[in-house]
Amino acid sequence: MADALQHTTVLLEEAVTALLGAAGPAPAGTWVDATFGRGGHARLILQRLGPQGRLVAYDKDPEAVAEATRITDARFSIRHQGFRELADLPAGSVAGVLMDLGVSSPQIDSPGRGFSFRFDGPLDMRMDITRGASVADWLAAAETGQIAEVLRDYGEERFAGSIAKAIVAQREKRGALVGTAELADLVARTVKTREPGQNPATRTFQAFRIFINAELEELQQALEASLTVLCPGGRLVVISFHSLEDRIVKRFIAKHAREAFDRRAPFAAPQAMRLVALGRVRPGAAEVAANPRARSATMRVAERTGA
Repeated sequence: MADALQHTTVLLEEAVTALLGAAGPAPAGTWVDATFGRGGHARLILQRLGPQGRLVAYDKDPEAVAEATRITDARFSIRHQGFRELADLPAGSVAGVLMDLGVSSPQIDSPGRGFSFRFDGPLDMRMDITRGASVADWLAAAETGQIAEVLRDYGEERFAGSIAKAIVAQREKRGALVGTAELADLVARTVKTREPGQNPATRTFQAFRIFINAELEELQQALEASLTVLCPGGRLVVISFHSLEDRIVKRFIAKHAREAFDRRAPFAAPQAMRLVALGRVRPGAAEVAANPRARSATMRVAERTGA
């Protein structure tokens, strides 16, 4: 329970209201919390669901799944899966999908998970520690060009080439990087300038975390799956925390919020719009003051059409 208390859910009220609507208990139906985290959104959704409502949650993190088992509400179920797996739900069976793309505070603040340069710990960064390679495993064999590409594509890092060369040079001289402090120190020695107030390793840690968990690819797959599983009038609510995620969400909604014409068949009827964009929400000043990690959050809301 301590983990749940340590995490402050961003845009809690706004997200749940956007998902369920503001008036009264939500009617019968199935809703999806695609990224359970520590359950802040899920618990409020359950408070507002009617007796015939159901909430299905997903999370790759075994610690999040363990937290979810504390919820004894019969209307709730948790799946130890990434949110791309919501494609397995029946078509048109879901009344709303919520995706909170942020890393939870217990993940960031646990040295053993390796997500943060603020603590020394193993260079892991996997959301699901039961499978797949860690960042340390990948860096032990990755070529300079591969590392630089990840830093550019997922961290928008200006010094990607220099950092990649330094990582490989240290590996060849002293052995592979294994700890977060070791990586953070290497980046600090390599990056000579940085935005005021930003740790030199911020973009590197972001890039490696996104890459090792295939976060952007999974987001794209989950968004596409939402079009299939949402029923007409169903809501899609997505909270992102950096420009790479938000750009994907923004373009996805814009693409499906207009009629699509096939240039190869100019006289064919256009494909009807599949989403209606309902707006963009940012945290207010009071929330940012109380929870500085909310400052970069952007929530986008869309509604499935009947097409």
